[in-house]
Amino acid sequence: MRPLMPEQRKAILADISSKILRKSGELKRALSNTLVRNELAGLVRTMNSYYSNLIEGHKTLPKDIDKALRQDFSESRSEQRNQMLSVAHIETETAMRERLFREADLDPFSESFLCWIHREFYSRLPESEWTTTSLTGKTFPLKPGELRGYNVDVGQHTPPDHSALPDFLETFRSCYTGKQILATDQLIAAAAAHHRLAWIHPFGDGNGRVTRLHSQAVMIRCKVDCEGLWTLSRGLARNRKTYYQQLALADQTRQSDLDGRGNLSDSNLADFCVYFLTTLLDQIEFMLELMELKNLNNRVEQYIRFQLTELSSLSKDRIVNLLHVLIHKGELARGSVQSIFGLKASASRELIQICFAQNLIHSATPKGPLRISFNADVLEFYFPKLFTDLPVD
Repeated sequence: MRPLMPEQRKAILADISSKILRKSGELKRALSNTLVRNELAGLVRTMNSYYSNLIEGHKTLPKDIDKALRQDFSESRSEQRNQMLSVAHIETETAMRERLFREADLDPFSESFLCWIHREFYSRLPESEWTTTSLTGKTFPLKPGELRGYNVDVGQHTPPDHSALPDFLETFRSCYTGKQILATDQLIAAAAAHHRLAWIHPFGDGNGRVTRLHSQAVMIRCKVDCEGLWTLSRGLARNRKTYYQQLALADQTRQSDLDGRGNLSDSNLADFCVYFLTTLLDQIEFMLELMELKNLNNRVEQYIRFQLTELSSLSKDRIVNLLHVLIHKGELARGSVQSIFGLKASASRELIQICFAQNLIHSATPKGPLRISFNADVLEFYFPKLFTDLPVD
């Protein structure tokens, strides 16, 4: 599978990497309040599952994902299956983030970590999902967290023999974790590793999801994940055909003596890395524009004023003010609503009740502090194009 790092397009790749580092810093600063960032990160995990499943040909609407997270599943078997896939993805990403935060020395390129991601995902699905079918129609068992014990074909690509997987994965780990990867090249290594892991195809099924989750883990380690405020899968899904084309091109062997010194094409790997990092930068810039505080406040206000038509103008004014404060502060004690907005106790309670009834706010406990709600009801208005800007090819 060599080369593992591209020799060509170095100047272009370095320039894109520099922009990613700068823009990711801007995105993290765009929302200063940690609580609001955490609320939004939860929404982005839903978005990540939506787009990652969409790449695999499974579409579940955000409102149906929201229901599934509350254990409210569709009666349709196919829709229920898609909901379960989404929930498994969200819970796996959440567990992955928590583990990376707890274990500072965890190597995301290790075989054990890759198997852990696979096990976390499939252990959240019923055993009926623990099989895979080859192109010839033959069915193989799938054990969560275990490398495949049989050979497969993936389109025009034949991955390594199953008996050689440990050796390939050790080469994968030693290269991308090694000291030869300079700090300035870490994002390029993340891009190259995305393809090479897909090329190895270590599992019987679920390789695409594992590869994308792994890339997100590497972004966390590279400190460009912005605490979960953007997702690579959205960019890949918007260009699904191009994504698969770029993967396939990087599968090709060396085209000439000028095309690197390994078995695979250096030029095509470089092109894939340019595509991958450009997609990553595009998604950070998209979220940066969406998170601009003034624009977010304006979209929230427009939703309240033009969508909640049954409410009085006075109620709308109060709700807008309350939500703007929550965006700025993150949370608000219930008792402080009365004093901040100069309301009587009854008017304060009524305002809070209306916001709960409209699903605009939420609280962890019946008497706990109030937080703004980023749920399926408001997504289209608060965050336009987050789920609907598809496809471009």
